[in-house]
Amino acid sequence: MMDAFERYGLVINDHVVKTPVVIASMAGIVDARYVLERKNHAGVAFIGGYSIDRPTMDAAREMAAGGERKEFLYDDPIAALGAEIDLLKGSGVVTGINLRGSSPAAFTAVAEAFGNAVVYEIDAHCRQAPMVAAGAGEYYLKNTGTLVAVVKALKEKGVTVSVKIRAGVSGDDRALVRTLWQAGADILHIDLMDEGIAKLRQIRNTCPLMIIANNGITSFDRMREMLSHGADLVSLARKSDVQTLAGLDAAISRYADEEGWYNSPKQLCRGGDIRALTFCCMPVKECPLLPALTKIGMSKEDYIGMKQEAIKGTPLDGGPHTCFGSLAWCCKTSSPCMFRDMTLASERLSKKEYMRRKRDLSDTIMSRIFHDVPSPDSR
Repeated sequence: MMDAFERYGLVINDHVVKTPVVIASMAGIVDARYVLERKNHAGVAFIGGYSIDRPTMDAAREMAAGGERKEFLYDDPIAALGAEIDLLKGSGVVTGINLRGSSPAAFTAVAEAFGNAVVYEIDAHCRQAPMVAAGAGEYYLKNTGTLVAVVKALKEKGVTVSVKIRAGVSGDDRALVRTLWQAGADILHIDLMDEGIAKLRQIRNTCPLMIIANNGITSFDRMREMLSHGADLVSLARKSDVQTLAGLDAAISRYADEEGWYNSPKQLCRGGDIRALTFCCMPVKECPLLPALTKIGMSKEDYIGMKQEAIKGTPLDGGPHTCFGSLAWCCKTSSPCMFRDMTLASERLSKKEYMRRKRDLSDTIMSRIFHDVPSPDSR
């Protein structure tokens, strides 16, 4: 049995994540007690949302007064957050705090209080009218300059920053995530709404940030769908009951232990994201590889050289009897291939270890593709 880092390779805020199952914030509901009741089956939890300045606290009171939703109401946000954070120490769950503020100063005040003890999640997600009018929530998706200012202010404090967004709101999600990457964000927490896996794949192909996919993830099939199209983790809100979390945690653990790569992408020719270049063969025929290389601005020669260099001296370097003379060009284990499997047997390389090596190759490819942070005016 593998340990959590060997199984998933996930580290957030310098803490190993024990499972890629995340509890998403729900205002008035997800607090420390809520998380502690579910701590055995969550790797990360975002408590909140918490309003952290006068405009957003007033908006929260207005929203709660309507009687249709709950809110966390208090007079001193730092004291309230401090009590919650203290309760989660030693829980084994990486703690994030989902914050709704109307200015960079509101966020940096919280960061100055708690330092790197938590992940700071900017709530650019709330669509309630009073919160948007206060300059928080979805306001940021229509005013990205203000959102960038918040990200940069938090990063100046040396903390880990997540941004929670709704897909399809900003007008151009590709431009938005590139802007957030350039600003220094570490994590994208994406409510996919009705956009689905095509939007997730688009975002994965646009930036290297860690992605948490959210919305309607209640089964392992749905979880794997998200993971195979670009997500690193998945989050649950309304369905984050103990039974559902436990089921997802157990299922992804078994899958990782059996397959070797818990969020392996679909192959490019089957709709996979750009990580799937690790499974692609030589660019010798008309197939989805060629337009993918064009989109990322990589020549065939550079693609070939990149993979050859990355696998040099590794078990993927072998395979003279495979189609292109090396396991570097071989497909995913879910695709039948006699030559690949014969090579794995002769090299005494299990399919699980082969997939782990393909994951390493994918990491190298992604590092090469996204080596340079985009300039502010890039598109």
